[in-house]
Amino acid sequence: MSRRVLVLAHTGREDSLRAAWDACGQLHSSGLIPVMQKSELDDIERFYGVVDKPIEILHEDVRLEDVELVMVLGGDGTILRAAELVRNVDVPLLGVNLGHVGFLAESERADLAQTVEWIASREYTVEERMTIDVQVWVRGQKIWHTWALNEAAIEKADRERMIEVVTEVDERPLTSFGCDGVVLATPTGSTAYAFSSGGPVVWPEVEALVIVPISAHALFAKPLVVSPRSKLAVEILTRTDAQGVLWCDGRRSVDLPPGARIEVTRSTRPVRLARTHQTRSPPGSCGSLSCPSTAGGSGTPFG
Repeated sequence: MSRRVLVLAHTGREDSLRAAWDACGQLHSSGLIPVMQKSELDDIERFYGVVDKPIEILHEDVRLEDVELVMVLGGDGTILRAAELVRNVDVPLLGVNLGHVGFLAESERADLAQTVEWIASREYTVEERMTIDVQVWVRGQKIWHTWALNEAAIEKADRERMIEVVTEVDERPLTSFGCDGVVLATPTGSTAYAFSSGGPVVWPEVEALVIVPISAHALFAKPLVVSPRSKLAVEILTRTDAQGVLWCDGRRSVDLPPGARIEVTRSTRPVRLARTHQTRSPPGSCGSLSCPSTAGGSGTPFG
């Protein structure tokens, strides 16, 4: 039976084009069928000329459901984009870091050939990462519904003004305060934006949700870890007219007027990440996959 691997790259960068070119050649040499999106294959052919090895086109020659694995070439932003693509199918992601922040990636550019060998010999396992379901309500009407792998981040829209919020767990108000924002994170996202805002590091296998205030103007607005079965909510108070904005994984956003209510619960559909059988650095060391001191944005040292 033919085995297909989707190669997904950030083709706006020359190093990504070269990595995608190399990956397709190595996959073909290993007896696997490389698959690419048409727009990305077109980018490669404009740079290198017509590809002389057979590469199938996603949605034209093959369905996403028929792909065994997605090899993602890039940083965490590219991996988060890939997660959007595969979330509704049971296809795992395996990241090869080409960016400055690659904590979600499983290997580095220098290990590309070895990574292909691991895929060809099926020397990888698949783990599921919790995601969150995010809803936004304004005056009793749901205006937005999305999801996130890392976090839902409520932020102030204007630099010179704070937003005032009240936080809730399971429909029980906790506290209210002025702040620059609030991060609602998964364990995977606990070492990204939430970590940079002073939140706790949560091991990926621990089932929990995290609430982290950003620059809160209050004495007792501390990070909080709650049950994964809890319903989290943040409401922007109407006693000021400050506007907010909600970002999910730093990729999707919606404006938040005063009175907007953001509700977060655990999603029933996880994202699947492939893990190779390589030796990895222990948590807390400065290996490429496990150094929290470098976390920020939407990365995670627990990749």
